[in-house]
Amino acid sequence: MGQTRDLAGYGRTLPRAAWPGNARIAVNLALNFEEGAEYSILNGDAHSETILSDLGGLTPLQGERDLNIESLYEYGSRIGVWRILRTLEERRLPFTVYAVGHALEANPDVAAAFAAADCDVVSHGWRWIDYRAVPAEIERAHIGRCVETITRLTGRRPIGWYTGRPSANTRRLVVEEGGFLYDCDAYNDDLPYWVEVQGKPHLVICHSFDCNDSRFSRGQGFDVADDFFTYLKDTFACLYEEGAERPRIMTIGLHCRLVGRPGRIAGLARFLDYAM
Repeated sequence: MGQTRDLAGYGRTLPRAAWPGNARIAVNLALNFEEGAEYSILNGDAHSETILSDLGGLTPLQGERDLNIESLYEYGSRIGVWRILRTLEERRLPFTVYAVGHALEANPDVAAAFAAADCDVVSHGWRWIDYRAVPAEIERAHIGRCVETITRLTGRRPIGWYTGRPSANTRRLVVEEGGFLYDCDAYNDDLPYWVEVQGKPHLVICHSFDCNDSRFSRGQGFDVADDFFTYLKDTFACLYEEGAERPRIMTIGLHCRLVGRPGRIAGLARFLDYAM
């Protein structure tokens, strides 16, 4: 990720993004597919997963399985992913998938569905784990393994990267790999921007934690479907108005096991209909 920070960005004078059709706003629907690749002793880890489930923040179980969190993650790959895909397919909307390689390999039917949808499949790491303490040589190997798996299962090489829980080495390793046009491991702008990594230009397309269904599980204001809808609607309205002069991008983070629940999917559906 580098050791320097840019606190100024574009400043007061933003560039004018030229979205197709002179659109004021580009909406990126980013579906995270992580189920089965999370922390688990079944995957060789020392402890269980603790985040992004309906159990909220947990203390990891050391050396044993957490059957409850495993089951909650399984809901995403068994039910939630298909409910979300149906919601998007009914509206004929393009979308992005942040695909964890291990999760795709464990569920080839989902991989086939992503391939058939012709969506942009972004590499989301080989495992859904925190890479901060993972040695660089292992992270490098995981990047290569994820690329190979996505290419084999979907028929297309991924050109975008998003770890989500990156290390200080992640961006350098992604650029070093040589086949990626951009990464999404940043949250600091409403427009893409360029950085220089080892003397090479590299594009960053920011992800979002505020327009993100993870707030259902983080205790940060999303309790019912209308909360999700209202926040997305207000964000869209602001960016759409600003986009008359300077077009923006709005990324919406989705998780199969979260917004894929029947009590939440209506919020996503209402927003999509509003935006369309």
